[in-house]
Amino acid sequence: MTAFRPYAGAMDDASMVGLMGRVTGTVGPGLVGEVIVRVRGGAEHFLAYPAGGTGRIATGTVVMVVEYLPPRTVYVTAAYDS
Repeated sequence: MTAFRPYAGAMDDASMVGLMGRVTGTVGPGLVGEVIVRVRGGAEHFLAYPAGGTGRIATGTVVMVVEYLPPRTVYVTAAYDS
């Protein structure tokens, strides 16, 4: 007998943390932003919040996932200084 899995595409926290994505909806305090991340052989959209809790991250910015809350929420930080 095999172990129960919530759904076939389930990912653990470690597999999402460190992945790069791009902001598709402004991320910032008081906002529910959106990012697209290449994962599971494709690209998926996730709700996004700023990892530091402050500062805005504009649309088009490359970000890195620093925390993942299943199933569709990530905390991100800008991948490069601007």
